[in-house]
Amino acid sequence: MNKVISISIISFMLVILFSGCVKRDLTPGRYANGHANQGSWGDMTNIDDVNMSDFDENLSESELMMTEEGEENKMERITFPTDEYYRLARSGKGTVSGSIYINGTYDNRVPGANTRLYLNPVTSYSKQWYHESYLGGYKMQKADARLFNYLRFTAADSNGKFAFYGVPSGSYYLIGTVKCGDQCGYASEKNIRLAAKVTIRGNQIVHKDLTRIGE
Repeated sequence: MNKVISISIISFMLVILFSGCVKRDLTPGRYANGHANQGSWGDMTNIDDVNMSDFDENLSESELMMTEEGEENKMERITFPTDEYYRLARSGKGTVSGSIYINGTYDNRVPGANTRLYLNPVTSYSKQWYHESYLGGYKMQKADARLFNYLRFTAADSNGKFAFYGVPSGSYYLIGTVKCGDQCGYASEKNIRLAAKVTIRGNQIVHKDLTRIGE
């Protein structure tokens, strides 16, 4: 009986000893398709800080084809391609840098000062947004919240200069917004969405300005 008790006590002490040696990761992670994000994507941005419909709103008047309000009256998005996103590289060594600005109506440069920029991986899902909404001007239904797990964020400085570091190899839509009013030919200040495709391989450093000419 004493032998059984002794074995139980020793086992209990071993459990406590090894449990104390394990380093616990208490950092909340991002998940996609049941897999942890591993911290290689995005920053401390919270999904509540990002409006996923951001990718089909804030268009200029000339870009926007008017539709009635309500999700049922907006263009339906294709089904979120989980397998396609699962195959994306999750870490990398590339750099994407440049400036975001608009060439105003008076040959003046209007920078996207302190604006947030995104890298959105090119997939069938993002291609639909780019061609139908950004280029075509159609409003689309709200984006799938899982997209947030695959976006990468940065912010421009006061002169509109930006940089993304540790970017995995692949193709992305570089997306940002510039606020501009009469300098761009508008009666009041508007948020003008800009987007362009960029491709990066390995530890490549890619310079890409995000720009356009004002109205």
